[in-house]
Amino acid sequence: MPSVFTMILQGDLPGTFVWQDERCAAFMSINPIAHGHTLVVPTDEIDHWLDVPLDLQQHLFGVARSIGEAQQRAFGTDRVGLIIAGFDVPHMHIHVIPAQEMSDMDFKNAANSVEQSQLQDAANSITKELDPR
Repeated sequence: MPSVFTMILQGDLPGTFVWQDERCAAFMSINPIAHGHTLVVPTDEIDHWLDVPLDLQQHLFGVARSIGEAQQRAFGTDRVGLIIAGFDVPHMHIHVIPAQEMSDMDFKNAANSVEQSQLQDAANSITKELDPR
């Protein structure tokens, strides 16, 4: 059975995208820890980050960096944190989260739900600031 991320990538479930290429996509978390919380997900359904080929890891982290730089400009945050947890969805993904301090990175802060308009607003802010590479 495909992961929820595969279903989003294939268009079977909705996603609010800020980046998409042949190797990965980045879209807004529906349970954000902070406004602008974005997930970078490989197109291939790979469960564990240690199983991701090195060239794809480099690509994913390059995209995460571009997203993080855009988040800093869009939201005026001093820091952007990354989390690779790998327990909630069996499809490797990088959480890119605008943060001011370490406590901002706690999954206990995750929203149970947010309005689609809030996700779209954050996505628009990030997309506007993305530096095309």
